[in-house]
Amino acid sequence: MPATKFTNLDFDQIKTSIKDYLRANSDFDGFDFEGSNFSVLLDTLAYNTYITAFNSNMIVNESFLDSATLRENVVSLARNIGYIPRSRSAAEAVVSIKIDLGEVSTETVDGVAVAKAYSNGTTVELKKGLVCVGSVQDSSFTFSISENIVRSVVVEGNHYFANFDNITVSQGTYLSKKFTFDNSLDQKFILDNPFIDTSTIHVYVNTVSGVGLGREYIISDDITNIDGNSRVYFLQEVQDEKYEIRFGDGLLGKKLGDTGDGTVINVDYIVSDGESGNGASGFSFAGNLIKTSNGVSADITSAAVTTITPSQGGADIEPIDSIKYYSPKIYSAQNRAVTPRDYEGIIKQIFPETESVSIVGGEELDPPEFGTVQISIKPKGATYISDFSKSRIISQLKKYTVAGINQKLVDLKILYVELNITSYYNYSQVSTEDTLKAKIVNSLTKYSQSVNFNRFGGRFKYSKVLQVIDNTDTALTSNITKVIIRRDLKALVNQFAQYELCFGNRFHVEPNGYNIKSTGFFVAGESSPVYITDIPNADGKTGVLSIVKPIDDGVRVVSKSAGVVDYIHGEVKLTTINIQSTVKENDIIEVQAFPESNDVVGLRDLYLELSVSKSTINMLKDVIASGDEISGTQFTRDFYTSSYSNGNLIRE
Repeated sequence: MPATKFTNLDFDQIKTSIKDYLRANSDFDGFDFEGSNFSVLLDTLAYNTYITAFNSNMIVNESFLDSATLRENVVSLARNIGYIPRSRSAAEAVVSIKIDLGEVSTETVDGVAVAKAYSNGTTVELKKGLVCVGSVQDSSFTFSISENIVRSVVVEGNHYFANFDNITVSQGTYLSKKFTFDNSLDQKFILDNPFIDTSTIHVYVNTVSGVGLGREYIISDDITNIDGNSRVYFLQEVQDEKYEIRFGDGLLGKKLGDTGDGTVINVDYIVSDGESGNGASGFSFAGNLIKTSNGVSADITSAAVTTITPSQGGADIEPIDSIKYYSPKIYSAQNRAVTPRDYEGIIKQIFPETESVSIVGGEELDPPEFGTVQISIKPKGATYISDFSKSRIISQLKKYTVAGINQKLVDLKILYVELNITSYYNYSQVSTEDTLKAKIVNSLTKYSQSVNFNRFGGRFKYSKVLQVIDNTDTALTSNITKVIIRRDLKALVNQFAQYELCFGNRFHVEPNGYNIKSTGFFVAGESSPVYITDIPNADGKTGVLSIVKPIDDGVRVVSKSAGVVDYIHGEVKLTTINIQSTVKENDIIEVQAFPESNDVVGLRDLYLELSVSKSTINMLKDVIASGDEISGTQFTRDFYTSSYSNGNLIRE
């Protein structure tokens, strides 16, 4: 009897195994397994075995975090190590609402007409729920608040006003849900709506005859600081991206029905559109305002809305890949930020818009800043984080950090890699040069989105890029590619300031200078743009920066000593200078250098990005490969390309 192979999962292999097994049995000698009705029975057995093996394989896969594919299984496995996946985050905007309540009436005091105070105790209340509507491109989004806000009436000029200054509104629809606890063990409190921003959930417990919402219960994600009298609730994601609210058992959290708090549960929350709500501005009022004076209430129908900060911070629910990646890191962090990996996981929880994050200990900085952690964050779809988001991140990080350690959130520093490509091609194999050039651009764009780029600590691999270019089309015969590294200097216009740019890579040094180049900018006393260049010192390790401008018969030096350059560490430092404006938009001066090594690294807090749009692609005919000549004389005379950097004064 043949040995049975239990690893066969293919239908045909299973059927063959069954037939081999039966042929080895003497009772089935002479059977035609293919041409008889017995074949139908074999198909049934093989199909049943195949389905059973498939289900068994899926069940085992869904039992482990790394191999699970269904969201509810991934969430359940992450819950076992104390990880709660991020919900959708509602975009938040800061607005001010002003209500004009009419002209001021006057009264005479000691013969002088003075403004008559509004009725004592008059207030205006902005009701929770819908507040305003904002627009993003061609779409409109609703914005709400989850708590009532009350303001007193004040006099401004000759009018009465109620001012709601700098209030934060959340994108989404405000909803409420009511449960009644029935003392059963299997009762579940599941919120019916997906897409809930869990940070907006408010839970209240009241008696059946109670007035108002009742006592508020607070969400708990740490059982070490609660007891049997703590009014807390626990939250977990269940099927279909919905959420279940759970209460304590009398040991960890107050138990429902055991005290005078009651059995009626009121839950308020906001259902959000997530990332789609970012960037809304131009708000129009759509809320509910009630003026109360001397016990009499009246509705207010109009109000003026001023945008202080457009909506930002909206994010979609955490995807499965992110849960798998971050849940072990959060578990190892144990709700404390000590190591860089701890910070990475916690910051992603605090600020869901994080695309990449760099954590640098103060001891690694130059000069060292002991007791400091420097944080740099690349947000999704943007370059910089707003001051509002910065303060929010730092504030929430304090809950996890070690006492005595300060966090410093710095702006993103992008190190751009640009390419100057000369690509040779066999013109007999292509229709047009532009088509071939477009293919190269597409290949580089695709490569720029690989794991080597768009992150901190990324690495540009020169040999890989050469292969990407040559493999774009069979008509391409070779390429000569020069690498340029660039940083953007954000000028403080009309201010005296010093600037430092760190490239994190050693510079290539030409003894005659022109190693550092920049785009143009304007300084006092000069009507045309000036530029940054360098003059190397004799040691070849450092140099002097100069401010120069090209003229008809050469170069005029505007400032001979405007800073220093460290070629070894890749640092450019400008001394005090007053930049009045820049040629580039947004007060940007592009500063470039040539790296000593064509393999470029995003060191520490430098975010590496391949700039395809700023790269140059030159197409040249390969007259040798095309068969136009054999000796190479014409090639070296008319199609020769240098592999080294140019000697131009300015950045082109």
